[in-house]
Amino acid sequence: MYKSFSMELAGRTLTVDVGRVAKQANGAAFMHYGDTVVLSTATASEKPRDGIDFFPLSVEYEEKMYAVGKIPGGFNKREGKASEHAILTSRVIDRPMRPLFPKDYRNDVTLNNMVMSVDPECDPEVVAMLGSAIATCISDIPFDGPCAMTQIGMIDGEFIVNPTLAQKAVSDLKLTVASTREKVIMIEAGAKEIPEAKMIDAIYKAHEVNQEIIKFIDSIVAEVGKPKHAYESCAIPEELFAAIKEIVPPAEMEEAVFSDDKQTREENIRVITEKLEEAFADNEEWLAVLGEAVYQYQKKTVRKMILKDHKRPDGRAITEIRPLAAEVDIIPRVHGSAMFTRGQTQICNVTTLAPLSEAQKLDGLDEFETSKRYMHQYNFPSYSVGETKPSRGPGRREIGHGALAERALVPVLPTEEEFPYAIRTVSETFESNGSTSQASICASTMSLMAAGVPIKKPVAGISCGLVTGETDDDYLVLTDIQGLEDFFGDMDFKVAGTHDGITAIQMDIKIHGLTRQIVEEAIARTKQAREYILTEIMEKAIAEPRKTVGEFAPKIIQMMIDPQKIGEVVGQRGKTINAIIDETGVKIDITDDGAVSICGTEQAMMDQAKKYIEIIASDFTEGQILTGKVVSIKDFGAFLEFAPGKEGLVHISKLAKQRVEKVEDVVSLGDVVKVVCMGKDKMGRVSFSIKDVPADAK
Repeated sequence: MYKSFSMELAGRTLTVDVGRVAKQANGAAFMHYGDTVVLSTATASEKPRDGIDFFPLSVEYEEKMYAVGKIPGGFNKREGKASEHAILTSRVIDRPMRPLFPKDYRNDVTLNNMVMSVDPECDPEVVAMLGSAIATCISDIPFDGPCAMTQIGMIDGEFIVNPTLAQKAVSDLKLTVASTREKVIMIEAGAKEIPEAKMIDAIYKAHEVNQEIIKFIDSIVAEVGKPKHAYESCAIPEELFAAIKEIVPPAEMEEAVFSDDKQTREENIRVITEKLEEAFADNEEWLAVLGEAVYQYQKKTVRKMILKDHKRPDGRAITEIRPLAAEVDIIPRVHGSAMFTRGQTQICNVTTLAPLSEAQKLDGLDEFETSKRYMHQYNFPSYSVGETKPSRGPGRREIGHGALAERALVPVLPTEEEFPYAIRTVSETFESNGSTSQASICASTMSLMAAGVPIKKPVAGISCGLVTGETDDDYLVLTDIQGLEDFFGDMDFKVAGTHDGITAIQMDIKIHGLTRQIVEEAIARTKQAREYILTEIMEKAIAEPRKTVGEFAPKIIQMMIDPQKIGEVVGQRGKTINAIIDETGVKIDITDDGAVSICGTEQAMMDQAKKYIEIIASDFTEGQILTGKVVSIKDFGAFLEFAPGKEGLVHISKLAKQRVEKVEDVVSLGDVVKVVCMGKDKMGRVSFSIKDVPADAK
């Protein structure tokens, strides 16, 4: 049965059609917000997938180019693989929803969001986020919802709920918050050094809006929601846990996981697992789930040690950061490099500078962002965790980590006018044991400064973890979590920023939300850690950006010319500008407003190219001294080329002070001579003279 539901959200009408389309999906919501239209569907397999020990959830965000009246680029004119923006949006939907599915659910679930129309006033990301939640809530798929998501912007210190694309372009804050009825379950933010207190206010402004949306979702579920289907539980039998504890007592498991070395812990667990496999050799049912059982035994052990005994696996205090190290210039000949090490997490970052023409072009649904000049990319090879597998390019995790570091650093980058370069930083993970994304931010900051990029302030990042008990008050926040504490804990709360404020947040949790007290404590704890990393580690490795770019980095000269002269500089079919490039070896970019960038590695050649462009783009003036090359000789005089495509005539009478019978008596083809502009003759032609060049002319 087709039913339509509506609510007012941030001054616009949100409409949800149920039973109108995609009726064979477990749940489908045809979403309208202004003229933005997204079809969100939730489907699940009938049976659990065999041989897995995780919940197989897939979230897709499909950007259809017809939604903004475009035909896709490329040869086949069809949407291809998901863009980075689509992948990041999928991750933002996945992260808050995944913990709300049953932990022992093994049926495949796909949440698909197809963007069919985009209204610049109504961001399709918000619509897809809400659509996924509604489609899942009204379906028969087990789900402990509802949840809701809201975006917050900030202009002139005022919060804006679900800002338009135009407002986002000038906003000091880009915040997305997901909530359940009681708690915040996901935070993602990019900000221009927002103070901690202001950020907390923004988070809970979104949380308030989410409560109104949840009431709306509840009303939809009450009317059209399906009963949740029963499923085959994949929970570990309690008898198996009891048998394991008989063979491996809790004290032995504590000893196995209590080490500051990841390899040692893994070897200890391998020995324990082999002992259990031998003990249960005759029980195929238990052997099939033994790996998951050992994992859960480790998890319970670590959580008990932390929460009850205040003991961390590597022996650190609750607020203690692992050993830190920072250095720059570790890679020769690149434009900038740095390495940041935190315990067994190590990132090497390399900066490359290039002309603005090499900025990344974006082909997506956002009409306000068609390119970006700063690109941060993150790589995570298998050797960084002591494993072996073939490299298949960046996955969603790598793209997400790169985007987080990029978002953290964008607010401190110089403007294009201040620093006319495209900038690429690449974080190579040498070793990983927790929070490589935050180590990437630290390494990138130092790498940029080493490359001579005049960033406004250094940025550092750190992550906090969480272990919770039975009640909201029974919890412990951990500073600088390592991999084990991330795997077995309840939260990964990443915050990056300067001394003065936050530039990025990404919060993932595995439980059904955080209280405000936990959020405030985590943000305060990350600020303390960030200040320490900046002051005691990073700023001692490199205190400020270098005054100039490195020896091997390209140099750039910027100049402005009259836009009416662009055609003369470029020449017919690019003949003039290509001649300058061929002679000087530089790269030249010209924008429609007359901004010219000359990029090269040899200053003399760059100066020569600039001189040529100045000559071509300017009108000759009386008294101007020029140097030209004789390119043609006629009976009446010699033609000189002052720059590619820019010539002038020296009449035979102006070649020398004495009478000249033949032009060749004074100059030959290829001669380079100095002339002075004599202004225009009676015919309006500009003339030049060699004989009238002042003796002191330079």
